[in-house]
Amino acid sequence: MVKITDTVKHLIIINVLFFVATLVFKQDAYDLLAMHYPANSLFEPWQIISHLFMHGNITHLLFNMIGLWMFGSSVEQIIGRNNFLILYFVAGIGAVLFSVGIDYFQYNTVYNKLIAIGISPSEIQNMLLTKNIPESDRVLEVIPMESLANMLTKYHTTLVGASGALYGVIVAFGVLLPKAKMGLIFLPIMIESRIFIPLLLLYDVFFGIFKSGSNIGHFAHVGGAIVGFLVIWYMKKERLIHRL
Repeated sequence: MVKITDTVKHLIIINVLFFVATLVFKQDAYDLLAMHYPANSLFEPWQIISHLFMHGNITHLLFNMIGLWMFGSSVEQIIGRNNFLILYFVAGIGAVLFSVGIDYFQYNTVYNKLIAIGISPSEIQNMLLTKNIPESDRVLEVIPMESLANMLTKYHTTLVGASGALYGVIVAFGVLLPKAKMGLIFLPIMIESRIFIPLLLLYDVFFGIFKSGSNIGHFAHVGGAIVGFLVIWYMKKERLIHRL
């Protein structure tokens, strides 16, 4: 059994405290601390960090915290506390920026098409706030209803959870311990991390593309993994990890 390290333990405690706070303050906590789309009036800069400690439900929290304990403790033991904190938060921030960047491209594509056919910014804002999608022929001839609904969803959807940061940690685990055996709880097959982690990322890429309506942030996972890999690669290249 992996012995929990101090930094991982403190991160888990903070996440649990945030979750308890959401049970007390409910929607007010999500409005203030979850990551909103930047065009939404509820967006605040601190949400780029605070959303990492927010979770949608107890299952979401448990899965992330178990993963943080299992992989984070091993990684922290190898790279040290300060490097681990850098890895964790840079991967978490990179994950949300990557996800929001993809959302921005899709959102802006529809927004610009609406402007091009003569829909004013104030009309678009009213549509977003009232959630009333225009069904005029002028609009639907240019923009499919699905694209309009997707724009509306992105405007109102919030991002919560430590998954992006956790994926950065998992990738670091794979880089540092490539032959360590990993597996899924419901699938009793153990595979080396250097094989398991790429398969996990392919799963996220696939469902990120083809299951855009899912409430799982697949592209945040991918973003966190990419940034986590770059961070741990840089640390190894610059010999910042003294225990290797």
